[in-house]
Amino acid sequence: MENTKSNLFLEKEPLGKLMARFCIPTIISLLVATLYNIVDQIFIANADYLGSYGNAANSVVFPLTLVALGIAMLLGDGCCTIASMAQGAADDVRARRAVGTSISALIILGITLMAVYLIFPDQVLTLFGGRVNEKTFELAGEYLFWIALGIPFYMFGQAMNPIVRADGNPRFAMIVTTAGAVINIILDPVFIFGLRLGMFGAALATILGQIAVAAAFAVYAFRMKSFRLDLDSMKIRFKLLKKIAIQGLTSMLIQFAIVLSMAIVFRAIEKFGAKDPVFSREEYAHVPTAVVGITMKFFQVAISVSVGLVSGCFSIAGYNLGAHRPDRVRGLMKLMLTLQLIYGAVISALFLIFPLQFANMFGAQSEGPVYAAYAVKSIRIFMGATVLSCFNKGVSIFQQAIGNARMGSFLSMLREIVFGAGLPYLLCVIVGLDGILWFMPLADVVTAIIGLAVTLKTNRKLKEMEISMKDDIEAGMQQSYMV
Repeated sequence: MENTKSNLFLEKEPLGKLMARFCIPTIISLLVATLYNIVDQIFIANADYLGSYGNAANSVVFPLTLVALGIAMLLGDGCCTIASMAQGAADDVRARRAVGTSISALIILGITLMAVYLIFPDQVLTLFGGRVNEKTFELAGEYLFWIALGIPFYMFGQAMNPIVRADGNPRFAMIVTTAGAVINIILDPVFIFGLRLGMFGAALATILGQIAVAAAFAVYAFRMKSFRLDLDSMKIRFKLLKKIAIQGLTSMLIQFAIVLSMAIVFRAIEKFGAKDPVFSREEYAHVPTAVVGITMKFFQVAISVSVGLVSGCFSIAGYNLGAHRPDRVRGLMKLMLTLQLIYGAVISALFLIFPLQFANMFGAQSEGPVYAAYAVKSIRIFMGATVLSCFNKGVSIFQQAIGNARMGSFLSMLREIVFGAGLPYLLCVIVGLDGILWFMPLADVVTAIIGLAVTLKTNRKLKEMEISMKDDIEAGMQQSYMV
C-alpha cells in the first residue's frame, strides 16, 4: 500500500470553499446531463410536424435513458466513494483498481443494455405506455432506435463524471459534460428545423454530444493526476466490484425507482385516462402522457441540482472519513442540508407562481386550452413540494457518501418504490386521473419525516465519534507526557 496521501487539501481547506469547488461543477455537470433529453423535447414540442405527439413519444423513451443513467451511477458513484476513501487512507493502489474495474464493467454493461433496447423495442415501449395511440408509438420507436445506439457512450460519460471528481478535478468533468450539451443544443435546431429530420434528428444531435463526452473522458482516464491506470488496473476484480456496487446502490435505486414510478404512472394514465370525460377522446388521449412527461422532466432538472449538491460532497466526505475527521463530515452534512432547503424553497415558489410560463417552453401556447389547463394544474401540484424532495435526496445520498449504503438504499426504496410506485395507482383508484399528480407531494411529506429522524441519528453518531477521538488523543498526550 502506498502511504503518501493524495488530495490532502480535502482534509485541510474550509468546508464552504470545498463545497464551492466540488459541488458547483458537479451541479453543472448533472444539470447539463439532464438537459440532454429535455432539450430534445423542447425542440420537438415546437416543431409543427411533431408537436405534442413527438412530446409524448419523447416522454415514453425518457425512462429508458434513466435505466442507463442508473447503471452508470451505480459504478461511477460507487467508485467515487471507494476511491476517495482509499486516497484518504493513503491506499492509491486500491483507488486505481477501483477505477479500472468500474470502467471495464461499465463498457460491458453499456453494450448489453444497448442490445436489449435494439432487440426488444416494442416490449419496452409498451411497458412505458407507448401505445396510448398509434402515432405516439411510431415516433417513440424511431427515437428509441437511434438513442439506443448512443447508450454505451452515454453510460461511460455519466460514470466517468464522479470518477474524475474523485481524482480531484471536478472542473474538467464540468467542462467536458457542458461541451457535450452545447453540441446537442447547436445541432438540435439544425437537424429538427433546418433539415426536418424529426425524431431521428433529435436523437442524432444527442448521440453526437454523448460521443464527444465519452471520447474526452476516455483520454483523461489514462492521465489522472492522483494515480495512473495500467492494464492490470483494468482487470475486473469481482470482490472489489461488489463493494463498488454496494456503495453505488443508492444512486442506482434512485434512478431505477423513478423508472418504475414512470412506468406505473404512464400505464395508469393509459388506463384511467380512457375513463376520463375529456382525455378519453382520441384527440386528447396523448395529452396527459405529454404533460406529465414534461412535468417529470422539470422535476428531473430541478432535482439534478439537489443531487449535484450532495454528490459533490462524496469526495469530501469519503476522504475525511478515511482520514478520521468526523467533525468535518458532520459540518459538511449540516451545510449541505441547509443549502438543500434554501434551494428547494426557491424552486417550489417558482413553479407555484409561474406554471404557465414553464408549460409554454414545451409549446403549450399552441396546443389549445385543454393542454394548457392540464399543464398548469400538473406543474403546480407535482412541483409544489420540491423543497421536501431536495431534503429527501440530500439525506439519502449523503448516507451513501459516508459509506452507509444500506440506510441510503432504504430511504431511496421507501420514497421511490414504496411511495413513488404504490401511491400513483392507489390514488388513481380513489380520485381518478388526478391521483397521478398528487402522489409526489404526499410521498415527500412522509419520507421527509423519516429522513429527519435519520439525520438526527447520523449527527449524533458523528458527534460521538468526534468526542471519542478527542478523548483518545488527550489520553495519548497524557501518556506521552508521563513517559
